[in-house]
Amino acid sequence: MNDASFIRSLPILILNPHSHCNCRCVMCDIWRAGGTRELGIEDLERQTSDIETLGVRQVVFSGGEPLMHSDLFALSDHVRKRGISTTVLTAGLLLEENAPSVARRTDAVIVSLDGPPQVHDQIRRVPGAFQRLAGGIKALYAERSGFPVGARCTVQRRNHALLRKTAEAARDVGVQSISFLAADVTSTAFNRPAGWSAARQSEVSLDEREAGELAEEIERLIEDLPGYAGFVLETPEKLRRIGLHFRAHLGQADPVSPRCNAPWVSAVVEADGTVRPCFFHRAIGNTRRQTLAEVINGPLAVEFRRTLDVSRDPVCRRCVCSLFRK
Repeated sequence: MNDASFIRSLPILILNPHSHCNCRCVMCDIWRAGGTRELGIEDLERQTSDIETLGVRQVVFSGGEPLMHSDLFALSDHVRKRGISTTVLTAGLLLEENAPSVARRTDAVIVSLDGPPQVHDQIRRVPGAFQRLAGGIKALYAERSGFPVGARCTVQRRNHALLRKTAEAARDVGVQSISFLAADVTSTAFNRPAGWSAARQSEVSLDEREAGELAEEIERLIEDLPGYAGFVLETPEKLRRIGLHFRAHLGQADPVSPRCNAPWVSAVVEADGTVRPCFFHRAIGNTRRQTLAEVINGPLAVEFRRTLDVSRDPVCRRCVCSLFRK
């Protein structure tokens, strides 16, 4: 098949190995999920042949909180034996106790860091969350000096004027980089199948005054970028897109899709086997009923990619992420 919508190479596979979370973040409802589901090693083993055939090079453990999984490192070992790198996205509450295994049985960590200590704890709604995160990073470096650890900050109402202080807090705990993205308030992702009401959105999004404050903070951060020497991963253009996202939500600007080819280079597999082309679009199949390759190149998935115009799609136009891989 010569159709560009047929995938022959899938470099990035995102696995949500655990369906629950030990934070109560204001911008996410995963912690509200009832029950607990896991991707077991047997689930991964059934897909090994397809993972190899599709040329997966990186597995990202997302969630939920992946470190709540009963045996996350068996999953990591399984794919690393095949030359595939693994990255753990974590809130960091369980990082210290798992530091020996993380350091030896995964390849990188990205921690959620949403502000200086008090603000971070307020957003996570877990007392002492920042201290536990910092302790986990310290424990990781004690196990393996220089282990790759980055941070990611979700910009929203409670931290919109604190981007520079957040970057400094990230430096203080010793991570090697930080990235920023806007909070998603409109999609059905993150255990919000019916979406959020306008009132719920307003708890996380910005009003007109706050959007102005964010724009000013972004410009100050951009002025400071030379002093960060690559520590802040976003370009000025991408930082300004965060401000544009919130202004579009207020109706002050047209929403503009990011440059993205995620549905063609990656896939998300949830704890119950549901497969999505990215975090935000509708499901295209389930690995409990089909193989990964059957889902990825099934009629529903191929038709989705064939008809997807990222620049015009309403989900893409309000997307907070940007994955583009050549």
